Amino acid sequence: MGTTTWTRRHILSLADFRPEEYNTILQTAASFSEVLSRRTKKVPTLQGQVVANLFFEPSTRTRNSFEIAAKRLSADTLNFAPGTSSLTKGETILDTAKTYLAMGTDMMVIRHREAGVPNAIAAEMERLGAKVGVLNAGDGQHEHPSQALLDLFTICSRLDASHPRIELLAGKKVAIVGDIIHSRVARSNIWSLLATGAQVHLAGPPTLLPKWFASFTQTADTPADYASRLFVHWDVVPALQEADFVMTLRLQKERMTQHLLPSLREYHQRFGITRDRLHLCQPDVQILHPGPVNRGVEISSDLMDDPKLSLIAQQVTSGVAVRMALLYLMGGGK
Repeated sequence: MGTTTWTRRHILSLADFRPEEYNTILQTAASFSEVLSRRTKKVPTLQGQVVANLFFEPSTRTRNSFEIAAKRLSADTLNFAPGTSSLTKGETILDTAKTYLAMGTDMMVIRHREAGVPNAIAAEMERLGAKVGVLNAGDGQHEHPSQALLDLFTICSRLDASHPRIELLAGKKVAIVGDIIHSRVARSNIWSLLATGAQVHLAGPPTLLPKWFASFTQTADTPADYASRLFVHWDVVPALQEADFVMTLRLQKERMTQHLLPSLREYHQRFGITRDRLHLCQPDVQILHPGPVNRGVEISSDLMDDPKLSLIAQQVTSGVAVRMALLYLMGGGK
């Protein structure tokens, strides 16, 4: 397991994560990957603890990944379904969280379509003096920390399966292509990838990639070199040139409140990742996508299913190990 003492009760954003924290997660996830390769995949590290998955919006990969992760750690799980909950009777989100607290929940995994809900629940737990860890499983257009961490683990494991670490990405070029403005995954990946020393190139139509993303990381606490390694392109070609890894993002039509694209066909012609476009990249380039995928729109089907180029299936597998690591660290597992 990782050697750094873990001090975070909550994981809400990657904006203030330290390099040693990333490496602790990567090393811990690598240990759990080994556990998951055994015949007996269950360990007693969180036995007796309760993990509540409070998903206020639909999810397949993230929700099931967290549930499997908790069960592999021997924790008890509670799964929340908004359509059959007391929310339909007027109960507030905070009261729902306090109900789960009263049931003895030790950790809450929160997904919501509005940004800030996990933070609000974490703040309420702190106000009540409850030693409950809150993990952001995606909130609006804010962040999705566990997805970015599993992406990071997938990439670093590709570079060194026996010892994944962020230093492996220093100087590498990573292109993120697609619907950047609506993507909480992109925001979290920007933070994690810049922390490794990588160059991050964003590419998308102007309507889906506003200019202000070039200054996305410019805060008082951000390392000075972040701004020099984040690039914005309204053309996919410069983003892909000599890229080591390409992450393509789903067009989030459910979050689009106005007509932002002429057509899906035109989008694919200009920004879709195809085998021909990969000739711009490094010869050993690898493709990622957080899913779900609109085949033939963000990426061609033949690339998605090519095991030599695509890390998409590995991302899903990595998700269980990384989420085991997060729950283990937050829960003080043994």
